[in-house]
Amino acid sequence: MIILPAIDLKEGRVVRLKQGDFKKETVYSRDPLIIAEQFMHKGADWLHIIDLDGANLAESRNLNIIKKIREEIPISIQCGGGIRSIEDVQRLDDIGIDRIIIGTLAVKKPNLLSQIISEFTSEKILISLDAREGKIRTSGWKEESSIDLVEFAVSLEKKGIKYILYTDIKRDGMLSGPDIKGLTRLKKETGLNIIASGGISSLSDIERLNKLDFYGVIIGQALYQKKFDLKEAIKKAGD
Repeated sequence: MIILPAIDLKEGRVVRLKQGDFKKETVYSRDPLIIAEQFMHKGADWLHIIDLDGANLAESRNLNIIKKIREEIPISIQCGGGIRSIEDVQRLDDIGIDRIIIGTLAVKKPNLLSQIISEFTSEKILISLDAREGKIRTSGWKEESSIDLVEFAVSLEKKGIKYILYTDIKRDGMLSGPDIKGLTRLKKETGLNIIASGGISSLSDIERLNKLDFYGVIIGQALYQKKFDLKEAIKKAGD
């Protein structure tokens, strides 16, 4: 199982939000490159970077920082936040991002998603499914929908998607443990490579997800609050 330490960028700073609320942020660093270097030196093979300004405002204010991290940090990077067009995807591809995260676009513009998959391949694209009470949310988690999480995941698989990221919004930043029920439903109903996100609080959470054979897990708040060490998490996840 892959461990992906998270770097959420807002106005050039590394922050964490509680339950996706932009009014409830904690600033952990004003130098994202240093954070990325620390994660790399602790053994991370992947970084998970989200441009929160892009997600919230549909306007990236952090592209230069993301580009700098890409240039300086020789490990794999998945990145997203505010991807609304094929040009946005191309911009991240041009700077060498290994996997591009798409959220709202996948829900609101399914035909465009098909075009992106065709042009960039399903290996390059990761769909982020953000949900509360089993229903998809979009636009930086602000817009509710009646779309069922699992049904939508099934439709994505039929479209050719291979990788999804599932975040239970009510758990994100709360250190309350992952949504095992929702994750298990996704795994049972699809053959997708699933990355778990939201609520990871302990090494036992990592161990449990690993035993359930999930593709990956994103860790944010638990690392910044030093609930455990990244090296320990990687060891729990195996090779």
